[in-house]
Amino acid sequence: MGVGSLIQLAFDWLDSAPAPAKPAPSLTASPTASPTPTPAVSPAPDNSPTHTPKSAVVIKARTALPEPHYKHPRANRQACLAQTWVAYEFKRARRRTIGFLVDADGLVVRAPKWVTIAEMESALQEKAVWVVRKLQEVQERQRQLAGARITWRDGVSFPYMGQQLVLRLDPSQQHARPAVVLGDTLCLGLSQSASPEQIRDAVQAWLMTQAREHFVARLNHYAPLLGVSWRKLSLSNAGTRWGSAKSDGSIRLNWRLLHFKPSVIDYVVAHELSHLRVMNHSPAFWDTVKTLVPDFDAQRSALRDELLPVW
Repeated sequence: MGVGSLIQLAFDWLDSAPAPAKPAPSLTASPTASPTPTPAVSPAPDNSPTHTPKSAVVIKARTALPEPHYKHPRANRQACLAQTWVAYEFKRARRRTIGFLVDADGLVVRAPKWVTIAEMESALQEKAVWVVRKLQEVQERQRQLAGARITWRDGVSFPYMGQQLVLRLDPSQQHARPAVVLGDTLCLGLSQSASPEQIRDAVQAWLMTQAREHFVARLNHYAPLLGVSWRKLSLSNAGTRWGSAKSDGSIRLNWRLLHFKPSVIDYVVAHELSHLRVMNHSPAFWDTVKTLVPDFDAQRSALRDELLPVW
């Protein structure tokens, strides 16, 4: 065999030689080589064993928040205000300042687009005591309103001219007078099988009749004392407005005023008649009201604070 053949055989042997096997991985890893377990919420930003991932802190804080005492149905933020947790709705709005609104749903915070979240939260903390107090007042008001809702049936009572009037269904009144007051009882000419809606509508019709008669009498009493004349009376069913007046002498009064005592009704009548002389709420206007109702402040407070039945 020649030298060339020997060299070729050597190369062929080298090419066909199997690659050395890689050592099998050890089943027991060295303690120093074991990686530090990483929280599932986010990988650690560096290799320091003492570093806590920021995202893990945020998630932990969110899950640790207690159930809010007051929660808006569209709440998207939560804060601890005066040691009370409040979940509130935060909205961006076209306005110049940060606004706070507390109603039956809860707290709504509105802020301009240029106000940062930190600035908004700082302003909210400054208002914390006020916000919690208003939330408590609204909650108590809603509780009282729920208790004041009338279930229209025989024997129910409701306020009339500041006194409680008991309702009795008396079918014998159907062909005589549809409603008559006997002492502290209102007898309606309805059968015992009348529905709550029928009873409510009958009571409302009676109240509206009584309201018109009473309002006309009080308007005629106070108008000459101011030297004004009213031309037309309309009954209102507004939810929050008790009366209004126009310069042409038209007066509008809410029939629900008959739930209040007569002195409160007199204040509203005097208030609207005073507008026939002063069509604003300037000091001159209130001086005019005071000539008719010297204690109008007390009557005004009663109008605002007394709880009326929910129809």
